[in-house]
Amino acid sequence: MAERKSRKRRKPRPENQSSTAHAPPSDSTVAQGAIGRGYTRSQARDNAARAALEPLRPGERPTAVTIGAVAAALLALANLVALAFGYNSAEDTLSPGSDATGSILAAVILLVVAYGMWKSRYWGVLGMQTLLALTIIFASLGLITARSLWAAGVLVVIIAAAGTLFWFLVKAMARIQMPERPGTQRSGR
Repeated sequence: MAERKSRKRRKPRPENQSSTAHAPPSDSTVAQGAIGRGYTRSQARDNAARAALEPLRPGERPTAVTIGAVAAALLALANLVALAFGYNSAEDTLSPGSDATGSILAAVILLVVAYGMWKSRYWGVLGMQTLLALTIIFASLGLITARSLWAAGVLVVIIAAAGTLFWFLVKAMARIQMPERPGTQRSGR
């Protein structure tokens, strides 16, 4: 088979004409300009969203943070009650023995996060979001191997609830970490 050669011939440039004079903008220059314009629009939207945020009043706690704190406290309590009544998740897994250390550690972490969220602390909300993200990931992985329709439904509900709370905590975090506006004073921070 014969190969076909299709090359365009370039016109030689005269030596007295520089390569930058009257040259059209390169693709990378055009792309950088488009990225710059997109970044500027995005930055303007971010600034408008920040300006619309109201800083927390002393003692105020956003609703999502309150719900998260109560949920974390209830989960810690449920974990301790299950441990007290003899439920051991280690029996359901491949690890042998009845080691309660994991259950106690999980309850302590949940209680610390609940306390931090109840006090409207940034680290508490960030900790809760970390736990929610891990919950979403592990529930999604569990959904892949769900053995019944009921188990899949429970996992979908867990993913939806954790995702919804995660979403609402994002704005709450922005309000918690928001710097003080001139002329306002915040106590206890």
